[in-house]
Amino acid sequence: MTNEYVPPKVWQMESENGGTWGSINRPEAGARHDQKLPAGDHPLQLYSLATPNGQKVTIMLEELLAAGVKAAEYDAHLINIGDGDQFSTGFVAVNPNSKIPALVDCSGNEAINVFESGAIVLYLAEKFGHFLPEDAAARARVMNWLFWLQGAAPYLGGGFGHFYAYAPEKFEYPINRFTMEAKRQLDLLDKQLSKNTYLGGETYSIADIVTWPWYGNLVLGKIYDAAEFLDVEQYANVLRWARMIEMRPAVQRGRIVNRTWGEEWEQLPSRHSAADIDEVLSKKPD
Repeated sequence: MTNEYVPPKVWQMESENGGTWGSINRPEAGARHDQKLPAGDHPLQLYSLATPNGQKVTIMLEELLAAGVKAAEYDAHLINIGDGDQFSTGFVAVNPNSKIPALVDCSGNEAINVFESGAIVLYLAEKFGHFLPEDAAARARVMNWLFWLQGAAPYLGGGFGHFYAYAPEKFEYPINRFTMEAKRQLDLLDKQLSKNTYLGGETYSIADIVTWPWYGNLVLGKIYDAAEFLDVEQYANVLRWARMIEMRPAVQRGRIVNRTWGEEWEQLPSRHSAADIDEVLSKKPD
């Protein structure tokens, strides 16, 4: 007798697979209910949730505003993925992949839909000319790490995070497999940051903006409650980088937008002006 799983000849979904997000997972794409998206007054309309992928974009927008780019003002509307908001007809029209975040740029004659968090951050960097070097060599270094993050983070989130924190049962093989990969990634970042202040060199860039919400939050103990398990203290350069970026005012502002959990001072479900963030952060204890 064996407990080994034998895959069927043709796989079919017969029931929910359990876990935190099991009830929303299906093998088909597309809309599941009819609902329009809300719209605010600013040219940039963001539809998101403050997961690491969502934080990438709100941090980028707050960094642009902090840099004096007034045209980066935005409305951020909450998409509750646990309730399936991402499967509305309105959201699917912006992002057919039904994943947050999604951005609509209404600043021109025709609205532009942008989806995938890395693509949104790159779009904003190119649109406003910030946090992306013009020099070809420096730009290539930043783009290397931007695309590294987009490929690496699913192993951290969908791999390690899922099996360690969210799966309905804990199994040794997938946890060991993805823990090994998560630590390899942290070691890679640590080696890069041992020679550079930031991921792309000596200048803060979109490479840092997209990477911090995943790996910065991880080593700071803000996701998966796994800092001790991963022994993150050995990655001294990643910790230095993570703490330095955490202190940036725009990061502190961007990380709470579209957030519905945590302390009262870090929850801002929707954002329509800078005053919305100011009001929530004013509740933070001294």
